[in-house]
Amino acid sequence: MYSILLVEDEKWVRTVIRKVIEKTNLSFQVVKEVAHGMEALDWLKDHSVDIILTDIRMPVMDGLALTNQIRDKEICTDVIVISGYDDFEYAQQALRMGVFDYLLKPLEEEDMKNCLKKWLADNETTHEVEERTETEINEEISTTEQVIRLIEDSMPGGVSLKEAAKKVYLNSSYLSQLFKEETGKNFNEYVTSLRMKEAATFLTRTSLRISEVAERLGYSDIAYFTNSFKKFYKMTPSNYRRQHKKV
Repeated sequence: MYSILLVEDEKWVRTVIRKVIEKTNLSFQVVKEVAHGMEALDWLKDHSVDIILTDIRMPVMDGLALTNQIRDKEICTDVIVISGYDDFEYAQQALRMGVFDYLLKPLEEEDMKNCLKKWLADNETTHEVEERTETEINEEISTTEQVIRLIEDSMPGGVSLKEAAKKVYLNSSYLSQLFKEETGKNFNEYVTSLRMKEAATFLTRTSLRISEVAERLGYSDIAYFTNSFKKFYKMTPSNYRRQHKKV
């Protein structure tokens, strides 16, 4: 069931719109009703929704201002605006702002149904393209490259061998062997090398204390961090900072 946030200042109109949506017998449900754009933005701080169905003219914050805020805040949802014939110029502005569609009052069941069907078709096409693109990308890169991307995306704390193996549908032992063969390093060595390089960047480009650098990289034991750094760079973090400091 797809979710709809209904934004309309008149309660009786909200009731009518909700019933029109129900009559379409499509997989949509109004999950929240609010009276103006400000209430909608407050609700969206803690909730997500597939579609925002909003009137153009409302007190406090109208539909155009709401649409503009949604785009500025990069809220991931589609907007459908509702307007009267006298507000058609406003509807045109909304379309230029990137809303999905607009509907004219009084709302007719057929118009609502066509609009929601159009949204469904567009949404399904988008998902198919995304899935196909992701599949093609995964097919083009090797398993080891996929794991390396996973490690880099999960920095600074890193990801465990077991978690990585699960992501690429291999057992841990086989992935460990494959990773070593293709990178020349075992999994943990590779993760540690990325963390140490990140540590070096913090040490040379920031004024963070060594304990703070260790904490940012997921090390709770500063002694362990220092020993790991010394093993990798052949000097302590303090000496490295003195020799390479850039700020």
